[in-house]
Amino acid sequence: MRLNLEMTTDILANFIKEETEKIGLKNVVLGLSGGIDSALSAAIAAKAFGGERVYAYCMPYKLSSKESLEDAIKVAEAFNLNFEVIEITDMVDPYIAMNPDMSKLRMGNVMARQRMICLFDMSAKVGGIVLGTSNKTELLLGYGTWYGDLASAINPIGDLYKTQVWELSEYLGIPDCVIKKKPTADLWEGQTDEQELGFTYHQADELLYKMVDERVRTAELIEEGFEPSFIESVETRIRRNQFKRTTPVIAKVSQRTIGRDFRYCRDWGY
Repeated sequence: MRLNLEMTTDILANFIKEETEKIGLKNVVLGLSGGIDSALSAAIAAKAFGGERVYAYCMPYKLSSKESLEDAIKVAEAFNLNFEVIEITDMVDPYIAMNPDMSKLRMGNVMARQRMICLFDMSAKVGGIVLGTSNKTELLLGYGTWYGDLASAINPIGDLYKTQVWELSEYLGIPDCVIKKKPTADLWEGQTDEQELGFTYHQADELLYKMVDERVRTAELIEEGFEPSFIESVETRIRRNQFKRTTPVIAKVSQRTIGRDFRYCRDWGY
């Protein structure tokens, strides 16, 4: 699972550059939360273009920690990014006030989707493409908000497991305070990813790599020492969240249905 760090960086930087410029855009836009995933996407984008063509936005809610904003600023300064704070409290609170029984999960989803509204609007303002910040572990487990933080035009880190994100972040010089803090979506005070998931990212990545990349069967995984209940939990998450990893399913009534028969990329022609 260890990366060739130099080669991986070059591949991902070239990916951002090519995917952005071939549709006629010059800049990239992303949400910079103060967490490691967005920091890595930003660092790779800066590698591709230089910080002057990377527009990073921190979008705190009133319950967001001050530490997150401080860390986002450190990342922006480290890579000379264009940086702006967009406070989303006044955008989100009126809707929450209309739903006084709203759960923490629903509130978190509203915040995540509001942030995407802001990012896609900023992309129109600066002529940039929206960069994804979800890693492979999160995508497989469905740990993210559909059309919220999972939304993007291109995603440079979606094929990197969380442990690989840490590894590449150290190589690219992301500030230690970002690398070493506990992963969190910062949706409410004290919330952490691993607490919600019920297992650590290291545990998840070890299993996911064998299950997904090496296609090791369940019986063999058990023989290797993985707990059956853990395997079942991860398999269930992968299956249940498949819808988050696909485009909307379109009912087929024609000869060439988008997503089924018409699969061409935007630059392949007809």
